Amino acid sequence: MSSESEHRMIEILRILNEQEKPTGSKLIAQELKNKGFNLGERAVRYHMQILDEKGYTERMGYSGRQITPLGREELQKGLIYDQVDFTYSKFQEIIYLTDLNYENKKGNVVVNTAHIYDKKAFEIIKETFQSGLCVSPYVNIQKINPSQYQIKTICGTTIDGILLNEGIASIPLYGGLLEIKNNTPTKFIELISYKKTSVPPLDAFAAPGMTSILNVIKNGNGIIPANFRIIPSSARPQTIKIIKQLLKNKIGGVLAIGEEGKNILGIPVSKGMFGVGIIGGITPFCAVQELNYDIDIKIAEEIDNINTLKPIETKKPNYKLKPANNTPYKPIPYFLSKAWNSIEKVNFNIENQTGEIISNVSYIPYSKLDESLNIMKETYYKNKKYINPYYKIIDHPHDKNKIGICTICSLSIDGTLIKNGIMSNPKYGGLLEISKKPLFINLISYTGSSIDPHKIFISKNMTSITKNDKTKKILASLKEIPYVSRDHTIHLLNILKNIGFSIYKIGKPRELIYNAKVENYNFGIVTGSGLNIISSLKENNIPVEVKAMEKIIPFESMKRL
Repeated sequence: MSSESEHRMIEILRILNEQEKPTGSKLIAQELKNKGFNLGERAVRYHMQILDEKGYTERMGYSGRQITPLGREELQKGLIYDQVDFTYSKFQEIIYLTDLNYENKKGNVVVNTAHIYDKKAFEIIKETFQSGLCVSPYVNIQKINPSQYQIKTICGTTIDGILLNEGIASIPLYGGLLEIKNNTPTKFIELISYKKTSVPPLDAFAAPGMTSILNVIKNGNGIIPANFRIIPSSARPQTIKIIKQLLKNKIGGVLAIGEEGKNILGIPVSKGMFGVGIIGGITPFCAVQELNYDIDIKIAEEIDNINTLKPIETKKPNYKLKPANNTPYKPIPYFLSKAWNSIEKVNFNIENQTGEIISNVSYIPYSKLDESLNIMKETYYKNKKYINPYYKIIDHPHDKNKIGICTICSLSIDGTLIKNGIMSNPKYGGLLEISKKPLFINLISYTGSSIDPHKIFISKNMTSITKNDKTKKILASLKEIPYVSRDHTIHLLNILKNIGFSIYKIGKPRELIYNAKVENYNFGIVTGSGLNIISSLKENNIPVEVKAMEKIIPFESMKRL
């Protein structure tokens, strides 16, 4: 089946997933046309028959078809190369659908939704709203049972939609983690671009250990989720006017408004544009995660009328957060820039197996070292095909109660190929599902990200190397190499694979490699992450502090499991 045909069927599944009742081929054909697919009813029925046979849809009499649970699972995996574009497109779509009138407060807003399962968690959410760490106090709370609540909050993307309705182009660039000092926003410490990711940026950072919102509430210092957009400077006066009016209507969350072409919150802004930072609407939900309460979060997936929301009932507001100042903080370094400088230091000689490689370093409690080594050995011997067996134990730089485990970063492969005259471009860090038909189920581009994507997947407990024998989810990277060097590359990769480096697949030109796509005139290679063995520790409840791409060390100093 062609990738175009698969693409059409994924779009059909998306349409059915959005419908609340069985849907016929006529409506599906119309929706496809709106999405740019010229597909008639007859062709739709043909594709639907295939989806029926696969068990992704089911016919509901003359009413049409509906998506099945298996279809929703397939949609979630989707065509991953399409998903990395769809994430950004989805935000553009939901911005367009926002039609709130900022003067009379009528119309639709973008909402985040969460389910919590403990009354104490609800109290934390109320405390966060009371502190003003939110876009708006307007919420929709449904009490499902004495301890379960569904809560909807206004998403910061609403402001982009309001600006667009006024003819102002607001361009989302990043979601990330923002540092707060003395109740003042200072700079972003982590970023993920809205483009080329299958994981919405703020969703990526919505994980235990990522934020410290409760510290901000307590002492004015910590880390909160936020996002960043740029706007044409000619629209700056009107934008400020709208933001001030929104604040009067209790829709805020704007942390910083920059000057034209000026660095703000540690993010460079080009001439002719200005930057705006807005707090993440999921901030109250992330506060709950910090205390390890169960919570399910959906980010910016729905549009609701503002009339369905009302101010949350809390104690007297205690807003302490101040607007950011215009201090030109040093721009945050992007992961790929750091990666290229580390790649340049690799001088591994594959003939005599000596030389410098890039190492990740993960710190664990010293008391857990023996247990950790046993887990690592067991994981490797059960998964030799996917795990790099090399490691090195090092001291923690200042904590005697912790010990470091060095593992080989897959960027060492890029460095080795480049030193042998082959250009290798790290493209994506991903989560690879191992089954009869291996495929990437999540990808985050190295471009525009300040953090190794694999750290995101580990922090969100998305791997299953040791817990699931039927379908494993492991960390992998996609690299892109010019086709002209393919034979030479295959020769070198075979040597590296025999040494023990994790190399899963070498693609062909224009081939979807594990459902991921590379540019024309290139081919892809998929390599395993050196953090897979570390994920096995976290899966077995060993506390782990992960630092990717941390050191340059001699390969010959490493031991083998």
